[in-house]
This record gives sequence, structure tokens and C-alpha cells, in this order.
Amino acid sequence: MQRRQPLALFFILLSFPFCALAGNNQVLSGLIPITLPGGAIIQAELANTPQKRAEGLMYREHLADDRGMLFTFSQAEAWVFWMKNTKIPLDLIWINEKKQIIHMEQRVPICTRTDDSCPQYRPNEGALYVLELAAGRAESLKLQRGSKLQFQVP
Repeated sequence: MQRRQPLALFFILLSFPFCALAGNNQVLSGLIPITLPGGAIIQAELANTPQKRAEGLMYREHLADDRGMLFTFSQAEAWVFWMKNTKIPLDLIWINEKKQIIHMEQRVPICTRTDDSCPQYRPNEGALYVLELAAGRAESLKLQRGSKLQFQVP
């Protein structure tokens, strides 16, 4: 009998991460659901450290329509983005502390320059978040300045 308990416990512990992932657990999956005004949901990777923010979506070959990357910052500023080493065109969306869109750059092309002279993109006001989506998604989702997004950053 004593052998069954540890074995049963082993299977319960072994299956836990898979059950949690299947249940769309944000912590284990590493994705943040972002609900858009029309009800669509984007699953966004979180770029919340200097290293993750510096790398962003560089070197990626594809970004699914229901995926994105959410950059978070400790204070609102006119954060500058560029497309160096980014292999896919993107929509860049700056969001304020009220989770409203304050600026967008749509269909931003890749930059193939090898030096640091790629064009830079920035809003005219401070943003606390920046959301990157595949190029054309902001338009197809009818996002615009003033649109309010719903999400919680852990």
C-alpha cells in the first residue's frame, strides 16, 4: 500500500503542468490575454525585463494573427522602437496607463540595414505599454487612437 501513494502522487504532480497549460494558465504559458474593443483576444508574450525588451520580436520568422508582444515599462515615456533585426513587418501600438491607445505605427517594414541607422518610431506622449502585432492586424481589428484594451500584467 505504501508504494501506491507515492506512485499516485507522482502521477498527480506529473500531470499538473499539462492540466494547467491546457487550462490557459497565464503564469505557466507565459502569455497575457489582451481583450480588444471588438471582443477579440490577443495572447501576448510579456517583455518586462531589459533583456526581453531589447530582443523583442527580433529574428522571428512569423507571428500568428492571435499573438503579439506586450512591452511593459515602469514609467510612462515616449518609448522609441525600431525594426533592426526584425524579420516580419509589424504594427506598433503605444498604450497609456489607462490602457488606451495613444499612438500607432501600422505596417512598419523590416529594416535590413546592418548598422544602427534603422528608422525610429515614437509617440508624441508618454506610454506605459507598447503592443506589437503582425502588420495589418491593427486595421483588421479596427484599433484606433482612444481604443481601450483590457489586460492585467502580473
